[in-house]
Amino acid sequence: MLMFTRKQPRVVLDSPDTKKTNKFKAWVSTHKKLAITLGVVGVLLIGGAGVGAYYFLNQKAPEEPKVAVKPKPEPAPEPVKYYSPLTGSEVATSEATHQAVTGIMIENSPDARPQSGIKDSGVVFEAIAEGGITRFLVLYQEQKPQLVGPVRSVRAYYVDWVAAFNASVAHVGGSAAALAEVRNGNYRDIDQFFNASTYWRATDRYAPHNVYTSFEKIDALNTKKGYTTSAFTGFTRKDSAASATPNATGINVTISSVNYNSSYTYNATTNTYDRSVGGKSQMDREAGQVSPRVVIAMRVTQSTVMEDGYRESINAVGTGQAYIFQDGTVQEVTWRKPSKTAQISFSDAEGKDVPLARGQTWITAVPNGKAITWQ
Repeated sequence: MLMFTRKQPRVVLDSPDTKKTNKFKAWVSTHKKLAITLGVVGVLLIGGAGVGAYYFLNQKAPEEPKVAVKPKPEPAPEPVKYYSPLTGSEVATSEATHQAVTGIMIENSPDARPQSGIKDSGVVFEAIAEGGITRFLVLYQEQKPQLVGPVRSVRAYYVDWVAAFNASVAHVGGSAAALAEVRNGNYRDIDQFFNASTYWRATDRYAPHNVYTSFEKIDALNTKKGYTTSAFTGFTRKDSAASATPNATGINVTISSVNYNSSYTYNATTNTYDRSVGGKSQMDREAGQVSPRVVIAMRVTQSTVMEDGYRESINAVGTGQAYIFQDGTVQEVTWRKPSKTAQISFSDAEGKDVPLARGQTWITAVPNGKAITWQ
C-alpha cells in the first residue's frame, strides 16, 4: 500500500545581513523624505569632495615673490666741448666760438722787434710787404693780449687772406690797391686814419715803428660798429701728439735776406716750434718766445707792380705747393684759395683736406725759387 507523505513547507531563516537589509528597507519606506534628503546631501558631499580634489590637484604653485631689479644708472653724458674756429683750441662756451675775429697788421723790421701781442695770436700770415721786409697779418679770436703792435699799413694780398675770416682789419693806411679793396664796404675796416682814439704812439720807439693798440680799445671799437661776432669756416683741425719718429725737427725758410729769413727748432716737450728770425729768437716783448703749434711754408708767385709807386704783388688767390710742419713731421701738400672770400685750404696728393693740429698756426708766403729746407 502506497503511502503519501505530506511535504512540509520549507522554512527559510533570515541571515543577519538580510535582517539588516530588511530593516533598512522598512526604515526607508517609513522615512522616504529623510532618505531622499540624505541621499542628495551625500551626492553633494561626494561631488564637492571631487571638485575640491580637482581644484587642489590642478591649482598652480604660488609664484615666487618678484624682487625689484634696480635699473642700471644711465652713464653721465659726455660734457659738451666747444672749439675756436680760428685755432681749433677748446673754449668755454658756445658763444665764444662766434666772437669777433680781428686781424691786425704788425711790422717785422728789426726796429719793430720785439713785437707785442704776437705770441697769443691764433693765425699769422707772413709775407714780404716792401723791399724784402716782411710783415704779419695777425688774427685774434679767443685770446686777446692787452698790448699789440707796432701796427703798420696793409697790402692787397693781406686783405685777400683776411677776407675769409669775416674779421675786422686794423691797420695804419696802406697801398692804393689795398685801401680801395678794404674800403669798398665789404670789409670791417678799422683803419687808424679814421679811428685815431683806438691807437696811440709809444714814446719808447720812433715813428713809424711806434703805433700800438690794445684789445680793450679794439673791442670797444668793434662793439660800437656792431662787429661783435664772426661767422666763417676755419681750417680743419685735429687732436694730435708728438710723433714717435720725427723727421723735421729743424726748419729753414728763405724769404728774402738774412734779416727776414726764419728758422724753427722743434720742441718735443711742448710739441711746438720755437721761431727765430734774422738769426735770433723771435720774442714777444711781454710774453716771451714765439712758438707756433703748426708751421706752413707755401710757395707763391711774387712780382713788383706799379700802383702808387712800386709795390709787391703776391698771388694770394690761386694754388701752389706747400709744406706743413706739425708734431715733428713734414708733409708736402697743395694750397688752394679759389676766390678772395674763400678760405685757404691744404690738401694731400689725393685731394683730401689735411687737418692741422689745434693751436697757433704760422703761415709764410715764400716766393717761388726760395729755399725751404728741414732736417
